[in-house]
Amino acid sequence: MLSNFMLKVEDSKLPDVQKALKSAGIKVRSIVELYKEGAAEDKSEDKAEA
Repeated sequence: MLSNFMLKVEDSKLPDVQKALKSAGIKVRSIVELYKEGAAEDKSEDKAEA
C-alpha cells in the first residue's frame, strides 16, 4: 500500500527525518523539501543591510 503524507518539521535536516522515520519502521520512498520557512525573510534582511 502506498500513501502520501505531508510532514512539517522544525530545525531538522532531511537525512535526520528519513533516519527517524526508518527507525520507526516506516519505509521512506522519497523526501522532497517543498518550502523552507524563513528563507524569504533571510534574503530581505540581507538586502536591508547592504
